[in-house]
Amino acid sequence: MDLTSSQHNHLQNQGVREFKRQEGEKEDEQIVAEIMERRFFPDHIAYKTWEGFHFAGHEIRITEATDCYGAVVWPSALVLCYFLETHSKQCNLVDKNVIEIGAGTGLVSIVASLLGAFVTATDLPELLGNLEYNILQNTKQKCKHQPCVKELSWGIDLEKNFPRSSCHFDYIMAADVVYYHPFLDELLLTFDHLCKNDTVILWAMKFRLENENRFVDRFQTLFDLEMISNFPSLNIALYKAMRKDRMKARPSKLKV
Repeated sequence: MDLTSSQHNHLQNQGVREFKRQEGEKEDEQIVAEIMERRFFPDHIAYKTWEGFHFAGHEIRITEATDCYGAVVWPSALVLCYFLETHSKQCNLVDKNVIEIGAGTGLVSIVASLLGAFVTATDLPELLGNLEYNILQNTKQKCKHQPCVKELSWGIDLEKNFPRSSCHFDYIMAADVVYYHPFLDELLLTFDHLCKNDTVILWAMKFRLENENRFVDRFQTLFDLEMISNFPSLNIALYKAMRKDRMKARPSKLKV
């Protein structure tokens, strides 16, 4: 039976969509493999347990712990670091003021520092010792600006510790800060407090449960959200966001 023109077009479009899907999966697998190749492990057992990473032309050694989420390098951090390195022209961090929230082991902050940014790495007080150690070991005499480490408990004493009148960040970075924890309201409040009209948020997130989707919906009430990378095999998406009301003030000159 001969196909009508509309049926032929429909089948052709289906073929194109399937081809794009297969190509997308192939590209995803290739990029994810390249990202994961940046990670390496010591050849022998050392006194301190560490993992190694190759980013920004440097060998980075990260000391981890297994007793809390914040002391482990999660794949979302690698995705964000890979983006920063491979898009260093479009996302030029040289002399930019960057804050990382939920910095954990400090990998993202270290890479941003090596790429020329002035970085403030933040996390809970119990994580600051290991965070400071990693940052110092990997950035001392290697960066244009020595990064600093500061306590930030989401939603607590924000104006006292990060006053709106004097704190201006060009970028807010976050990797895997949304998961099953009871502080999502405080996290959103922290994003809102730190973000100015021309601040760019770069946020890598692994989708695990419905909580992540609900947070994204709430996040979008305050911010324009754009997915700039997606890795289905890791279930990780990388987002760029800016304030919804920024155009009422002045247009952003920052581009990612």
